[in-house]
Amino acid sequence: MYGKEITKVFDEKGIKIWDTVRIEKSGIYYEGIVMPRTEAGDENTLVVKQKDGYNIGIGIKGAKIEKIASSGQKPEPTLPKKRVSPGLSKVSLLYTGGTIGNKVDYKTGGVYALTKPEELLDEVPELAGIANIDPQKISSVASEDMTSSNWAKIASEAARALNSGSKGIIVTIGTDTMHYAAAALSFMLEGLTGPVVLTGAQRSSDRGSSDAFQNLICSAHIAAKSDIAEVGICMHSTSSDGKCSFIRGTKVRKMHTSRRDAFKPVNSKPIAHVDVNGEIQYGSGYSRTGGSSKVEARTGFDEKVALIKAYPGSDPGIIDYYTGKDYKGIIIEGTGLGHVPNFTEDRAKSWLPEVTDAINSGVIVGMTSQCLYGRVNPNVYRTLRMLSAAGVVYCEDMLPEVAYVKLGWLLGNFKADIAKEKLNKNLAGEITGRTLYEEFTD
Repeated sequence: MYGKEITKVFDEKGIKIWDTVRIEKSGIYYEGIVMPRTEAGDENTLVVKQKDGYNIGIGIKGAKIEKIASSGQKPEPTLPKKRVSPGLSKVSLLYTGGTIGNKVDYKTGGVYALTKPEELLDEVPELAGIANIDPQKISSVASEDMTSSNWAKIASEAARALNSGSKGIIVTIGTDTMHYAAAALSFMLEGLTGPVVLTGAQRSSDRGSSDAFQNLICSAHIAAKSDIAEVGICMHSTSSDGKCSFIRGTKVRKMHTSRRDAFKPVNSKPIAHVDVNGEIQYGSGYSRTGGSSKVEARTGFDEKVALIKAYPGSDPGIIDYYTGKDYKGIIIEGTGLGHVPNFTEDRAKSWLPEVTDAINSGVIVGMTSQCLYGRVNPNVYRTLRMLSAAGVVYCEDMLPEVAYVKLGWLLGNFKADIAKEKLNKNLAGEITGRTLYEEFTD
């Protein structure tokens, strides 16, 4: 509730929350919808949402307020009627949650998830001119709360939709672990007949600077019009509006907490760039549609796999911890070319004995690099050769989280010896023969 001064003005003017008002203060006029006061907001500051989508706070002292339109209640979204436009491809939109499906809760100031995926279509009417969108709710989960079971559900539904006539798939998902999900779907979906496009938003759709609308529009163009048969992430190419990049699901990483162009290719380049008008510029080599007749979803995943980081002074006992809990695989984020502490002055800090014991007990140990760019190499230094001789699998230019997802998927679908053999073999574009990179730029 607002304070006594604002409440008094509301009573005098017959103003209610969600009404439209015009405010004059110090010769400047403002117009917008009256929003509820947040719990942390100043009780004497009136919050209105302007037509440009931004909220502003105006101190009540010295302000003149005029009611210009009534509402009296929070406007509910108008869900669009499902329609089919001849000549447009069918695209399935799988809603799973995340910021792209969030709006502000004006009581707490936080955000909440939309309850129906159709609400997204109402917010982006341009989608109706790009494809016949078939929205389906898979879940409403923040990406940090997702597990392999969520990825499996998405993969199974994507396969079903593609096998039932969808030209492509859009998956709306939270951004924080989107690259994990993209990697999982890359391995789980075999024989793709169309693009599987993961997209999301760094800023919720009711913010003036939201990236949700462009990301959805560009994703729809990729899903409906491209000849790509791969899993990838479609998000802003730069912090400005205009274009999105479509990046292979096993070569992409979230590189910034809040920028709209947070997702960047690592050791690769984007498969394509697409603008809001639907122009697609293809880049690096990619798998094309037309090679398969049926999509298979191989969704097994063994969660007894760990991703750990080696750092100066790190305790190798972390290896014993996981082996003691019957873990079947460990991916190490090593330093540089794939190092862990081996010849420390305090011998208890050497990782080699614990790594060797784990491998001898049947645990698969893979090595990646914290550097991200470049690739690990077991042949350059003596310590690397020792780790390789002990049985550590060096994972070429694979990203640590991709190696983690891949090993979990391999152990969920194959026997251990086959899983180890396949770990550093390219299956879904996660390993390249020649490392390419595109630097993170403004």
